[in-house]
Amino acid sequence: MPRHESQRPSASHRANIASAAARLMAEDGITDYHQAKRKAARQLGLPEHSPFPDNAEVEAELRAYRSLYQEEGHAELIEALRHTALELLDLLAEFHPYLTGSVLDGTAGEHSRIDILLFADSAKEVEIFLLNRGINVGHVDARNERVEAVLLIQTDTVEANLVIFSRQQERVSLKHRDGRTRERIRADALRALLAE
Repeated sequence: MPRHESQRPSASHRANIASAAARLMAEDGITDYHQAKRKAARQLGLPEHSPFPDNAEVEAELRAYRSLYQEEGHAELIEALRHTALELLDLLAEFHPYLTGSVLDGTAGEHSRIDILLFADSAKEVEIFLLNRGINVGHVDARNERVEAVLLIQTDTVEANLVIFSRQQERVSLKHRDGRTRERIRADALRALLAE
């Protein structure tokens, strides 16, 4: 069998998994890309050793899905989430906050959390700052050894992950698991984005 023919099912499986994973993320609120890909492969009846698409492929499918099936109201949702994120960036200004994740890139849905990166002397300092302002704080497991802590807070409308790094990490380029650079913006850039 020619080599290019043997690769077709693999590429087809990747595309099918990406599409199904995007649907799961949009409809079921799954926010973890790997979990969505595994569940999609199971639903499609594909073998466990099937090659998974990378996160960028799933993200592209998620954008396409939202534009096809959830266009009405999605722009308003993103704008509302970004306004809430801006309030958080302003509140947490002394910790050099950045907005990142699905609210920034526009793929967030109704189940998404706002992801904010903070750079502080210690995670305890951030937690005390929040508690002194009457903001209840939960803890989430960090997925990166450079992260000091992930705090979970509830705004009036949505949950937010506050991902805390040491101050020295602010100049380091952070990457997604698949190697892509993690986009992030400060409050001024978010204000400009909202003004467009």
